[in-house]
Amino acid sequence: MPSISKENYLKAVYSSTGGGGKTVTTSKIAGKLEVSNAATSEMAKKLADAGLMCYEPYKGIGLTEKGEKAALMVIRRHRLWELFLMKVLDLSWGEVHDEAESLEHSTSDFLIDKIEEFLEFPRFDPHGSPIPDKNGELPRMPKLIPLFDAESGKTYRVAKVTDRSSELIHYISELGIGLSSKIVVIDKLSFDQSLRIKIGDNIHSFSKKITEHIFVTENSNKDNR
Repeated sequence: MPSISKENYLKAVYSSTGGGGKTVTTSKIAGKLEVSNAATSEMAKKLADAGLMCYEPYKGIGLTEKGEKAALMVIRRHRLWELFLMKVLDLSWGEVHDEAESLEHSTSDFLIDKIEEFLEFPRFDPHGSPIPDKNGELPRMPKLIPLFDAESGKTYRVAKVTDRSSELIHYISELGIGLSSKIVVIDKLSFDQSLRIKIGDNIHSFSKKITEHIFVTENSNKDNR
């Protein structure tokens, strides 16, 4: 099994590029993992030697087909653990990410397949992200837009929240926001690009930084109830 650091690099590159041979700068990966550019370049060389990454100095880094499959298996373990911890152990929406970060590196394929079977082969994790199957295939996602790009006067449903910030998850949970929550966009302030939204009977103001991490689908007429 690859070391934890190698798995984190593979996952970071995949999350930044979406795979498919696309590349990302070493500085962006260094910033995501909070390590130096030199350390990122050194790891990229090692992963390239292992056939997991494509790396040319000053030209960015990307994943090989083998590297993309490895990254998807790490993501698979992470997202299945999140769902298991929430459904079975009753951890909160905001608690599961950090725990899954540790468990994803020490779980065998056998155990993760058993967890998937126990959970009845789920397609999405608690934050709305797709769960790769054992072959690395992802389920089809609905068309999502960042809440930041939502239009005033329209109604939306929350479909995904990026889980990198437990603080954000805790905050929106306290406001009663979860997956499938209905949000009405009242208006966007040109001064700071913040949104005023209505959730139930309450009105809140969300900063641009928050709305860039919440993804929604447009509410159909039959859902307006």
